[in-house]
Amino acid sequence: MDDHTDQTRKPRADAVRNRERVLEAAKLVFNAGGSEASLEAVAKRAGVGIGTLYRHFPTREALFEAVYRREVEQLSELAEQLKNAKDPVEALRRWLRSGVEFVATKKGMMAALALAVQSGSELHAFSFERLTKAIGSLLERAAAAGEMRADISPEDLLRAFFGMCYVHDQPGWQATALRLLDVFVDGLRVPPPGKAKARGAKTTKPAAKRKR
Repeated sequence: MDDHTDQTRKPRADAVRNRERVLEAAKLVFNAGGSEASLEAVAKRAGVGIGTLYRHFPTREALFEAVYRREVEQLSELAEQLKNAKDPVEALRRWLRSGVEFVATKKGMMAALALAVQSGSELHAFSFERLTKAIGSLLERAAAAGEMRADISPEDLLRAFFGMCYVHDQPGWQATALRLLDVFVDGLRVPPPGKAKARGAKTTKPAAKRKR
């Protein structure tokens, strides 16, 4: 009985490993984009035959949707891991920077996801709910600590994030998006009380000199 159990479990374990290898390889291939983003390239990078890929994902769209869902889940898990980080603002920044990788992968399979992720679809609702909850938990913690403005909603922040990522579509856009994210996050920070007073003093001093 034990031998039979081992024989039935091993193929399932292999299948799970192969599936994960395909998904990870697909993420890297789609992230790079371009003409090399083919299913053959995914199978080659994963170290499996194209037949193995199709056994797990019978259609191109099935693979793309699985990669998309996996990326959303990983971002949700990352938010949970960062909830107890020492610096809440830097935790939010790290999550957003990881989100750039998610967008890069999504861009690499945009054509196939165009119908699946359209507004109102189940996949769109799934991703928007998970990502809003993830970014909201980090934003709320930073605001509660008095380190970030409290008048911006998770939905606003998520839309601004995607806007910064999708406004550029030339090679190297990720570097630009990361730079804009740093500027954006820093702009949302609440300066320490002492620093805010110092800024106010500097702005009134020149006016006093002119009166003399």
